Amino acid sequence: MQNVLYDLFLNEKLKPEPGTLYIVATPLGNIADITARALGILSGVDFVAAFDTRVTGRLLCHFGITKPMISYNEDNAHARGPEIAARLKAGESCALVTDAGTPTVSDPGEGLVRLCVEQNIPVTAVPGACAAITAIMLAGMPASRFSFEGDLGATREERIARLCSIAADRRLLVIYESPYRLKETLTDIANVLGTSRKIAVCRDLTKPTEEVVRTDVAGALEYVDKRPPRGDYVLVIEGSES
Repeated sequence: MQNVLYDLFLNEKLKPEPGTLYIVATPLGNIADITARALGILSGVDFVAAFDTRVTGRLLCHFGITKPMISYNEDNAHARGPEIAARLKAGESCALVTDAGTPTVSDPGEGLVRLCVEQNIPVTAVPGACAAITAIMLAGMPASRFSFEGDLGATREERIARLCSIAADRRLLVIYESPYRLKETLTDIANVLGTSRKIAVCRDLTKPTEEVVRTDVAGALEYVDKRPPRGDYVLVIEGSES
C-alpha cells in the first residue's frame, strides 16, 4: 500500500521543500485514512517532530518508513521549538505530527507554527483527519456555524467559567474530553447549559470501537452512569436558542 500511495505522490512532483515545516494530519484510528501526500511528506522530510515518538514510530513502521524523529510536546516545547526552527533555517525539512488527527488543533504544535511564522520559516499544511470535523459530520445537527472549544479545562472552576462564556452562543459547540473527566464535564454542562440541549457523545472516532450517542445532556449523563467511559471523546452540543 505504501509504495502505491507514495508513487502517486511522486507523480505529482510534490516532494518536500528544503527548510519547510509541514503540518501533517494522521489517522484518528483507522490506518486507511492516511493520505498519499502525508505518506510522501513523511517519507521525504529530513526528520519528524512528533508529540509521542512511540506512537508515530508505529505509524511509520506500518508503512515501511524509517525516519529520524524527535519529540515535540507541551513538556519540551520551550526548548525543542528553537532547536527545530534552527534546523529548518539550516535547510532541513520537518513534518510535525500529533498522536492522531490534525496537529495544532487543541495541540501544542500551534506554538511551533507561531515560532516559524515569526522567523519567516515556510509552513504548509498536509490536511487529513480531524476529530472535531469528523464528530460534526456524525452529530446530525445543523453545522453551518460552529465553535470549536477544545478542552474546557482540568478544574471545575475553569470548566464553569468557559461554559458561562459560551452559554448564549447560538453556534454548535465542539468539545474534546478525556474519559477521566467526561462525567464531571457533562455534569458541569448540565448545570450551566441545562439538561435539554441536544448532544452527540462521540467515542473512538474511526476505530472499531467507534460509538456515537445522539441524545440530550440528561441522556448523556445516564449513558455515562451505565457505561464507564473509556477511549477518546468529542462532544457536539447544539447552540443556545435564546
